[in-house]
Amino acid sequence: MSYDIIVVGSGPGGYVTAIRASQLGLKTAIVERESLGGICLNWGCIPTKALLKSANVYEYLQHAADYGINVKESSADFNAMIKRSRDVASGMSNGIQFLMKKNKIDVLKGNGVLKANKVVEVTDENGAMTTYTAAKGVIIATGARSRELPNLPQDGSKIIGYRQAMTLPTQPKKLVVVGSGAIGVEFAYFYNAIGTEVTIVEYLPNIVPVEDEDVSKQLEKSFKKSGINILTNASVESVDTSGKGCVVSIKTAKGEEKIECDVVLSAAGVVTNIENIGLEELGIIVDKGRIIVDDYYQTNLPGYYAIGDVVPGPALAHVASAEGIICVEKIAGHHPEPLNYGNIPGCTYCSPEVASVGMTEKAAREAGYEIKVGKFPFSASGKASAAGAKDGFVKLIFDAKYGELLGGHMIGANVTEMVAELVAVRKLETTGEELIKTVHPHPTMSEAIMEAAAAAYGEVIHL
Repeated sequence: MSYDIIVVGSGPGGYVTAIRASQLGLKTAIVERESLGGICLNWGCIPTKALLKSANVYEYLQHAADYGINVKESSADFNAMIKRSRDVASGMSNGIQFLMKKNKIDVLKGNGVLKANKVVEVTDENGAMTTYTAAKGVIIATGARSRELPNLPQDGSKIIGYRQAMTLPTQPKKLVVVGSGAIGVEFAYFYNAIGTEVTIVEYLPNIVPVEDEDVSKQLEKSFKKSGINILTNASVESVDTSGKGCVVSIKTAKGEEKIECDVVLSAAGVVTNIENIGLEELGIIVDKGRIIVDDYYQTNLPGYYAIGDVVPGPALAHVASAEGIICVEKIAGHHPEPLNYGNIPGCTYCSPEVASVGMTEKAAREAGYEIKVGKFPFSASGKASAAGAKDGFVKLIFDAKYGELLGGHMIGANVTEMVAELVAVRKLETTGEELIKTVHPHPTMSEAIMEAAAAAYGEVIHL
């Protein structure tokens, strides 16, 4: 059986790539061994946001009196929250099935292995193998999974990854989270919000270490106010799981500390799914666990492409989707612009939320820029005060010479919905002075972007 394009993997990179290929008139198939939508829709982006929304609602109920509302009783039903999350994921996966049918994309269920001459062998759950050929290209979009640390072997019950964290049979009373990237802090927030005693262990000096230092410090302050125990400059040396729970040995600057808990969540990043798919046999070059590609995602072997978590760059759903679209547009003979990896937004959906794009202040200074920095706290925002969400700020970094926005960093309520403005500003090469003169609606949280720009230029009004 022959197609123009065969996509291996149906996450937000794979299924978006397949749909765009079909739109371009290419006969397309997609290979998936589990559920359509990949990790993002089934075990990542979407179901975690469902859990976080449940935590948000529960927190609102706990603080209802602050808004003049009396709620006599409320309790967190952990299993119901988990069920809602799984139902949301299932609904989204069913939605992808509809999109595949709508776009006349064949779904090939099974495990895909790449062969020479743009051939893919698909073995189904019964062991039956079928061979398919791609006339124009095979696109690898197999994604990634939870990284296992040598001293934290995951057993699925006491030491777990993000999949198990979404489907635990009972709510743990005490949880240790190892790693404070997006996955770690989102689960730390969720479990803390519904009453679990949470400790975060981070090897580096700050939590959410890829973010601007001011954002990291604010999130740590907010988390500690919520009762989360945070250990930075710390590492988990071992976990004793021989008893009923876990005893975690943690090396800190003050010496070794032992913490007892029910469950340890290993959230120390991800590792790519590139084993046993035929890369070595074909001679496709891999470096440090990532497939090496050109600006349009072709590997060293013509006709074989790779996108998403399996290639160098941020392991983010929106990056994978953008890469896939560029890839198939190039295959179809269009002239897409290569992706600008310096203008990729990053979002973390704990509470307060974190969103950023571009350089941190430290990175801008180290790059030799003379900069203007503007910061506007949500405590000075009328909308934030009215909403009872005054934690956080917007921080903007401009090139003093040309007015270019080098970086934007936000922490607070709904900032993940606001960051796209900064991405557009950077894409359009808008200056700080133009941003100041862009009228923002009042009262909104987004006014803080205009005010932060004004602060950088000494024109701030409400601070």
